[in-house]
Amino acid sequence: MTPLDAPAHLLLIDEDARLRDLLRQYLKGQGFLVSVARDTDHARRLLGGLEFDLVLLDNALPDAADLSATLAAPVLCLTSKGTKPPAQATSIAKPFEPKALCETIYGILDRRPQPGPPKPKTLTLGTKTFDIETATLTDQGNPVALTATEVRLMRIFASNPGQPMGRGDLVARLGREGLHAKARAIDVQITRLRRKLEDDPKNPRFLQTVRGAGYMLVVD
Repeated sequence: MTPLDAPAHLLLIDEDARLRDLLRQYLKGQGFLVSVARDTDHARRLLGGLEFDLVLLDNALPDAADLSATLAAPVLCLTSKGTKPPAQATSIAKPFEPKALCETIYGILDRRPQPGPPKPKTLTLGTKTFDIETATLTDQGNPVALTATEVRLMRIFASNPGQPMGRGDLVARLGREGLHAKARAIDVQITRLRRKLEDDPKNPRFLQTVRGAGYMLVVD
């Protein structure tokens, strides 16, 4: 495997100073950022001010299990003869080959949740475009005026495209924004909004009615 494009930050916790130094130099040579701690107290101080992608923890250290249970980052236990890692923990037994350690690290980092695709900044509705960040609607570049309630409705629908939104949910969300509305008033607002979004408001293409579920925004 090749090093990660964005260097992962590792925290190595081991009381063996010689091993710490050897592993730090080796892992830095593999493209990682490496911080080291001599014991769990030292590690907690580092964890209080830094974020790590992976913690390499000497399982023989006092309080190792308690520290492992509090970590948000994944943990790789470095186990010695006669010690057992916490249940479900990934471990590698000492002595180990540096290459085997590196392969194990890559395997753990590959299992990290990957960020989803970036959310779109604009929604295309035929000839019209809704800019989510500025909450503005344009028709072929020409601005289309929206009321405060229409802006909020568009933001709600834009954050849930393709998902039906019930009247009660829309009323509750508008209420949290300080815009008070009743269920029947939602229908009126939808009708008005359709006049600005649709070429044929009586046969809506984008702001559709979902029988028994409410309204749903469908984008191109």
